[in-house]
Amino acid sequence: MMTYLDCWISVATALFSQALAGEPELTESLPKPLAPGSFGFAATLAGEDEGRFSVILDGTVLDAPLMGDGADQKAGWNELLREVADAASGELLAKTGKKCRVESFEAITGESKVSRAFQLKAGDRSWTILVRDDIRAPKPAAQPDAAVAAPPVAAPAPSPAPASASTHTPSPEPSAAHALSPGIELLLDVELEATLRFGCREMPLGEILDLGPGDVVQLDRHVADPVDLIVGDKIVARGEVVLVNGNFGLRVTEVAAPKKRLESIRCLF
Repeated sequence: MMTYLDCWISVATALFSQALAGEPELTESLPKPLAPGSFGFAATLAGEDEGRFSVILDGTVLDAPLMGDGADQKAGWNELLREVADAASGELLAKTGKKCRVESFEAITGESKVSRAFQLKAGDRSWTILVRDDIRAPKPAAQPDAAVAAPPVAAPAPSPAPASASTHTPSPEPSAAHALSPGIELLLDVELEATLRFGCREMPLGEILDLGPGDVVQLDRHVADPVDLIVGDKIVARGEVVLVNGNFGLRVTEVAAPKKRLESIRCLF
């Protein structure tokens, strides 16, 4: 189902090309660290989808007259991004029937994590735009505990067991951690090399030998697809690329079962 982020991307792509000078193009890219002076804005949404949605822009975008010559560039971005946030709410209603509204819109200086990254290209210049999406459907209210709400009922006294009978207490079910092979605790401190895989491609040897600086090799994965966390030759998890203190990181969205993850250890020994 279409999300608020999907609607924001659609609206921003259209409005940026219409409202900004030079008709710049918005395209997705891998996250890149922003230069000092970056700025941004955060919208707080309420309704059937709620949360915080923030946009951080490269500070050098203020040096380009995208809002027009003589205009206050930062104020122009404030107005444009507020319009995009409101229009994305309307797009979400039209596409999914979900009602939400922008309750507040404020200036911010940065974010520690990002959900998507984009490049705004105009002519031979480009600027990085980072987006963090924390918009989710609200959690349902907790239901009252029926056992607590019901009036207490006196239980009949248990019959005494015969003297010869022995009392048996059933053993608790083993947890998932204890369901692993015995002695696995001895391997928990083993250090393994983990690798992120963004994609792959088969190439003839001749094309590989012809590669040179500036050549682009297209992979088999879209920029919005999750990346793989590889241990040995096994995929143990997948997730989204994020920035952590200026370094690339992985926000895990799905993991393999513990038994499957342990299979990656076997191929290393």
